[in-house]
Amino acid sequence: MEKWSLMTITVLLALTVRWAVSLGSYSGAGKPPMYGDYEAQRHWQEITYNLPIRQWYFNTSDNNLLYWGLDYPPLTAYHSFVCAYIAKLINPDWVALHTSRGYESQSHKLFMRTTVFVADLLVYIPAVILYCISLKETSAKKKASTCALCILLYPGLILIDHGHFQYPLSLGLALWAVLCLSHDWDLLGSVAFCLALNYKQMELYHSLPFFCYLLGKCFKKGLKGKGLVLLTKLAGTVLLSFAACWLPFGTDVEQIMQVLRRLFPIDRGLFEACMFSSPHPLPCPDKVANIWCSLSVLIKIKNVISPRTQLKLSFAVTFLSLLPACIKLTVQPSLRGFKFALVACALSFFLFSFQVHEKSILLVSVPVCLIINEIPFMATWFLLVSTFSLLPLLLKDGLLLAYAVTTPAFLAVCLASFSILEKTSAEDLQLKAFSLSLKGYVSWFKSFPKIVRSLFLLSLSLMGVLSVLSAAVPPPPGLPDFFPVAVSIVSCTHFLLFLVYFNLVILWDSKNRGQKKMS
Repeated sequence: MEKWSLMTITVLLALTVRWAVSLGSYSGAGKPPMYGDYEAQRHWQEITYNLPIRQWYFNTSDNNLLYWGLDYPPLTAYHSFVCAYIAKLINPDWVALHTSRGYESQSHKLFMRTTVFVADLLVYIPAVILYCISLKETSAKKKASTCALCILLYPGLILIDHGHFQYPLSLGLALWAVLCLSHDWDLLGSVAFCLALNYKQMELYHSLPFFCYLLGKCFKKGLKGKGLVLLTKLAGTVLLSFAACWLPFGTDVEQIMQVLRRLFPIDRGLFEACMFSSPHPLPCPDKVANIWCSLSVLIKIKNVISPRTQLKLSFAVTFLSLLPACIKLTVQPSLRGFKFALVACALSFFLFSFQVHEKSILLVSVPVCLIINEIPFMATWFLLVSTFSLLPLLLKDGLLLAYAVTTPAFLAVCLASFSILEKTSAEDLQLKAFSLSLKGYVSWFKSFPKIVRSLFLLSLSLMGVLSVLSAAVPPPPGLPDFFPVAVSIVSCTHFLLFLVYFNLVILWDSKNRGQKKMS
């Protein structure tokens, strides 16, 4: 009873924070002609309600694809249609064809914010709660309510979903998939992940860990017996799930090809950062904290390498960077390895893949939230850096106050919940096996906890100073993007080091914990 009382308080607190953030501005408010992501979501409701399905992804006189044309998979379109149906009942002007473009009012803002709240309450928050309740509580693990509070107060997701404006459905469905796999409900987990992937194509960031973990389980069971049966069931489940999602488009090959062209517009080039969030090409102004945008400060890659070569280079580096984690997970499938592989692979995609948006860091952050009970210090550090990396976008949306309040509050909750500054030993950071392999070669390893704490405090100081400067100090003359670029480079440097760290944890983990329900 006490557990559920604490969990209720946790959820109420999380909802209160979300409500407070939602009172502020949103992406593109009062900024014609394109406005922002808020208008994109509203426009998709307009299109899906007023036009037949066959026109949703095609450029027509009623559907100008240069103005926030649909570029997400079918489930996003279906969700927009459901929201539009409700909006039509309340106020037809909200989704009127053509005349509703750029519609802004307090009542409509309340409606749109409510749809995000409902998505959070129905999909994302329940998945977090059930995940935390399922965690095995030992002396090293906190109570479910404490873990849930830290996850639900992660500022990056709150600021993007309830400030900037987007729906948490794909990440919520991915969490449900992880939860199902943790209970050996492999088929149900496959369905949940297929739904996540058919809501947003960025879930490809998580696809390889899901594939490798389930394939590894099949290998472990034996491909001449139970493993083959499981593999057949999984293949059938995936095919049926995709068929159900794409059924309205399946009668016409050209329809399918047009949707795919909208989902993967590779001709935009490596630096068209808004591939996944906007059909209106916006060149990457060196503000995304990945390797390509950071390197372009020194080397103008887009002027030296052709778009096709950029694509090949991006694919090769991404593939090589995620290969070690995927091989280890396939050979030694375990739930613990699966969760760490979700982090490492998503981070590889964010750092090295083609056409990345700032918001894509959330695809790394949510898996990191799942291991915050195992490595609270490093998880908290990463989540703070990920939120900091969004600063240029948050400033653009007028979310400085929300950022300045939620980020320190999150740090305070993690400090109180996990005593993170006391969890910096090699064992606490899951690096004991790696440290033993270095014994006798690295003399400073005994001072490792102190060094890590010092680096953490230095990192916090640097992020704090850059946050203040970005908000309060005008950029140097002739360098209007100086502070956004600085944020990008500092964040990218952190992420590269985190990638090395997570891969070390994965590769030096010799414990097969696949039989445990949750780590």
